[in-house]
Amino acid sequence: MAPLLRLYNTLTRAKEPFRPIDSANVRMYACGPTVYDAAHIGNARPIIVFDLLFRLLRHLYGAEAVTYARNVTDVDDKINARAQERGISIRALTDGTLAQFHADIRDLGVLMAPDVNIPGARPAFVEPRATDHIAEMASIAERLVAAGHAYVAADHVLFDVPSMPDYGALSKRPLDEMEAGARVDVAPYKRSPLDFVLWKPSKPGEPSWPSPCGIVPPGRPGWHIECSAMAWRHLGETFDIHAGGIDLVFPHHENEVAQSRCCFGTPVMANVWLHNGFLQVEGEKMSKSLGNFVTIREVLNDWPGEVVRLNMLKTQYRQPIDWTLRGLDEASRMLDRWYEAVGDAAPAASVPDSVLEPLLDDLNTPAALGALHRLDEPAALKAAANLMGLLRRSRSEREQAAVAASGIDAAAVEALIAARKEARARKDWAESDRIRDTLTALGVSVKDNKDGTTTWTALP
Repeated sequence: MAPLLRLYNTLTRAKEPFRPIDSANVRMYACGPTVYDAAHIGNARPIIVFDLLFRLLRHLYGAEAVTYARNVTDVDDKINARAQERGISIRALTDGTLAQFHADIRDLGVLMAPDVNIPGARPAFVEPRATDHIAEMASIAERLVAAGHAYVAADHVLFDVPSMPDYGALSKRPLDEMEAGARVDVAPYKRSPLDFVLWKPSKPGEPSWPSPCGIVPPGRPGWHIECSAMAWRHLGETFDIHAGGIDLVFPHHENEVAQSRCCFGTPVMANVWLHNGFLQVEGEKMSKSLGNFVTIREVLNDWPGEVVRLNMLKTQYRQPIDWTLRGLDEASRMLDRWYEAVGDAAPAASVPDSVLEPLLDDLNTPAALGALHRLDEPAALKAAANLMGLLRRSRSEREQAAVAASGIDAAAVEALIAARKEARARKDWAESDRIRDTLTALGVSVKDNKDGTTTWTALP
């Protein structure tokens, strides 16, 4: 029996024991990127946090028992506008942006299909694209109209919010307050100001598909229906965990719940709803107007992906995080210490309870990282860090990668170190110091050990 995992459920506003619907088929969904531009560092937070949860669920229930779906939105107003702005096709824009996103998150140590999917077995990770699930979206729209929870007006299909009595249960927003806030520029064809679009007509030049519900002009789906369709296709009508940023609770996730429950007649869409907190940069909200808008790739140009991942995990996922250079520097030094302590040791067969227990407590990563500092056995430290997606290489591999990235001529360095050893053997300290200075100028740090050997690494 798996150890007890407790997660904070946005739906109930309480930390609860996690009990999967089927422990042999644990299913999780997270909202992924809208691929119109490079992802910013705030987008990296849910990607890293829910990758950690994916790893933890695999550890608890077995790698073959967990399915994680993270969608890609590749039909959107921003995508249309950006493709037109660049003078390229929408598919060229979304394919290129998605490839960059994959490169970015791979550097962050995020598990993806090639890492975890086994040929012939049920996929552990799926990344559905919205444009591959138009048929499912049309089907949901038609089912909702047939059930009296949606209607056709002005070539649109709209969800009838008042038809669902407990709409607002996830966000805890009273219906009358939401109605009052929505009465601005309400489309004349809406029955209620809260009603939202399931399907709409396409404008000239926009992507379009045959419309459902007897609508003649071709059209395209609304945003909210995408995730309901993709989750249904890959995880079923009801599944275990739905995750995303806290900014998605309303209206996106609230509308997902309404669509899915009313379409399938289920009491819930997902049993547990997880939401990560906001990210700000150096104490301010990230904004292009403030000049502190930073993409993942821009951060990775200056810092290794492992440093970025660790810095993100230093704050518990539900709390707001302040993204600072000081925090990145601290994370870099932490990793240096751990790699020095682990060396080239292989991971232990089990993860120490001192690290696992805080992770089981709603992913309490600060406490887990504190426990990592107290581990003094290399194999145990390696196993615990690996569970969190850290210390993925040996110390030697890390040093070799640093040398390769620096462009340092390793053969020339070894020749200088040999010459320095000879100078030290004949007690020519001036020559020894001169050679050390030469190595430093080349970007090399040397360390003399008690047994007379000398090791070297590329300077950070």
